[in-house]
Amino acid sequence: MSTLVPISALLAAMLSFQVGATLAKTLFAIFGAEGTAALRLCLGALILIVTLKAWKARLNPNNWQALLGYGITLAGMNVMYYLAVSRLPLGIASAIGFLGPLAVAVTFSRRPLDFISVSIAAIGLLLLTPLAGATHHLDPIGILWALGNALCWAMYIILGKKAGQQHGARTTALGMTIAAFIALPIGLHQTETFVLDIGLVPLVLGMTILSSALPFTLEMFALRKLPARSLGTLMSLEPAIAALVGLTILSEQLTGLQALAIGLIVVASIGTAISAQSREIEAVG
Repeated sequence: MSTLVPISALLAAMLSFQVGATLAKTLFAIFGAEGTAALRLCLGALILIVTLKAWKARLNPNNWQALLGYGITLAGMNVMYYLAVSRLPLGIASAIGFLGPLAVAVTFSRRPLDFISVSIAAIGLLLLTPLAGATHHLDPIGILWALGNALCWAMYIILGKKAGQQHGARTTALGMTIAAFIALPIGLHQTETFVLDIGLVPLVLGMTILSSALPFTLEMFALRKLPARSLGTLMSLEPAIAALVGLTILSEQLTGLQALAIGLIVVASIGTAISAQSREIEAVG
């Protein structure tokens, strides 16, 4: 099979997730960011439970700790990301969040290229601070939520790897179910009720499918067909895709400095992926 197909699937997954985020932003006025995140997690969990037959998973006292941590961080990622995009443009929230995976990659490496990548990412983040003047029209609380999302994303990677080794393909369904139970009371506290107007059902289902079921399916397909180094490089493009989706659908305008900041974080992420590729080649050799 040509690599063009799995590459297209991965790009479609990232595009789907960001379009789902734009639909979510339209629901914030009704359910709030926390309520929308809880709604998405609950419906997404139901879809994945049925799709992956999560009831067949075997849980025991020795394999639930990593899964619980994975579910907690998944809840934190979703709630904090939606809180961030409720105050920030998609591209900026996504770029700041991407610092989490970047930090994980660099923590386990001592290569010069990784330190160069960190420096580039730091410059990008600096451009989003008041010192550079790029925070004009940016909500500082939104930036804090995005940084919280980055922290959760980093923990999600670490705990998700261990949970995945123990529970296989059903890990996401189990983790999202835990995340849904954690996020639901937060969402109910925000919205008091999840009673839907019948006219909102297509929008809610569209958000859930585009943000959960579809990108998950496409990413799993790409994961089986592409080497990890290619996945890392391609997924580094997600902040740029988020910025383009935000501009196209939500008319979220970025200043020149903000666009440069996103670009630097994307470059830093690509540099880290290339470094990881070199480590894989050396390990094989």
